[in-house]
Amino acid sequence: MIFYIILKEGDLKYKLLIVEDDFIIAKGLQKHFEKYHYDVQYIEDFEHVLDEFLEFQPDLVLLDIHLPFFDGYYWCQEIRKISQVPIVFISSANENMNIVLAMNMGGDDFINKPFDLQVVQAKLQAILRRTYSFSKDFHLLTYQDVHLDILAGKITYQQKELILTKNELKILEYLFEHAEVIVSRIDLMNHLWDDHQFIDDNTLSVNMNRLRKKLEDIGLHDFIHTKKGLGYLLCLKTI
Repeated sequence: MIFYIILKEGDLKYKLLIVEDDFIIAKGLQKHFEKYHYDVQYIEDFEHVLDEFLEFQPDLVLLDIHLPFFDGYYWCQEIRKISQVPIVFISSANENMNIVLAMNMGGDDFINKPFDLQVVQAKLQAILRRTYSFSKDFHLLTYQDVHLDILAGKITYQQKELILTKNELKILEYLFEHAEVIVSRIDLMNHLWDDHQFIDDNTLSVNMNRLRKKLEDIGLHDFIHTKKGLGYLLCLKTI
């Protein structure tokens, strides 16, 4: 699984506030995200959610719809009066109308219950990166024991590092963001060359083959797997 080391100025972690009245779910989310260097707090007093929001000052809110006293729509509106912090709804009430209402109230995304923690994490990472991409400290991606430094343009594994070209960096960045998920060639090409110029499909293959050979030099054998007819998959195999 991939995670970001997401530090702000002064080495503060990004803060995640969970507004979920099922404490088994809330504690499970807290335990999972704290492993990946988030500062996590969940609500216990559902009558004063906004007070706890103001005290904690989170960078992202995970918000259920069905809550005691007031529902998630209400708290989303209240938060939106004072903050543009990203809000992701998590709910089993996943009918289209609920999803549309959540977005209209100011939500940034909607995750259906039951959910996979990896899916939740991937969505949160994407939203945090889009929201706080101005932060120069939000730059280090890690998958298992492999570290990708976007600012320095290098990848590190077992104390060996490799300096990457622009295209190699963009390929790995996209694969890290979708670790253990198959990425299609089309999506990867669109990420690499987003200026809509015509690119021969063979150009991606040339870039990928060159990158794979370089990764082998630092011990990353078969780090990028080809799934025939589907695309590419990032998966670390120890030799």
